[in-house]
Amino acid sequence: MLFVLRNRRPEDRSDLLNVNSGDQAGEGPLQAFKRSIQLLKTKEMLLLGLCFAYTGFELTFFSGVYGTCIGNTKAFGDQAKSLIGISGAFIGAGEILGGAAFGLGGKLTNRHGRDPIILFGFIVHMTAYYLIYINLPQSSPISDIVNDASYYPVLIDSNKYLAILCSFLLGLGDSSFNTQVYSILGFMFPEDSAPAFALFKFVQSLTAAAGFFYSTYLLLQWQLLILVVFGVAGTLAFFEVEWKTASASRKGYTQIG
Repeated sequence: MLFVLRNRRPEDRSDLLNVNSGDQAGEGPLQAFKRSIQLLKTKEMLLLGLCFAYTGFELTFFSGVYGTCIGNTKAFGDQAKSLIGISGAFIGAGEILGGAAFGLGGKLTNRHGRDPIILFGFIVHMTAYYLIYINLPQSSPISDIVNDASYYPVLIDSNKYLAILCSFLLGLGDSSFNTQVYSILGFMFPEDSAPAFALFKFVQSLTAAAGFFYSTYLLLQWQLLILVVFGVAGTLAFFEVEWKTASASRKGYTQIG
């Protein structure tokens, strides 16, 4: 796939949001690290950091915590453990569908912007979190559930079909966030893509590790609250950067630093 990528033509190069965008040929790791630190100090990258952090928390939740919650829900009976695999398959289906729709629909993104897709992913995730909150017992992330409804109640009878639907929604929402984060980083930092993506993966991995740490201690309701708070903050931060980028694109350029 790398061999078939076309070379960028000189006229395609942009001055959008570049830091030290000079010749990078032969640049060593120390220089790349310094450029990453410089990029981290910009307002745009600090705002996007909230969105990066959210993708890390929700990555932990759908890839590890949610399957554990399903497997620990005794209301699903003997099918509880087998539903973990089905849940993973539907998360993958949501990722594939969202990636195909949002990743390949580049013309629509250029026409309407990235914020409608982020808003769609936000609504999908908030819907999934609410359904998970009312469908699964609150202690499901940390212990097997026998019959503790008096302590950790569910608002409805746990439904396996609703649980699998939430798996699909988690994957679909994650694909909308990830495709647009990759898109905006590639568009804003065409000459600084390596440090920009390095910062994205660093923040995402850091919050994912934090999520795995607290996931064995916090009840489901508190884990969902963390996701909601960072989801709101990350979405608003992305909107701020996207609107500034769109305005700069119409004017011709925006320079950081």
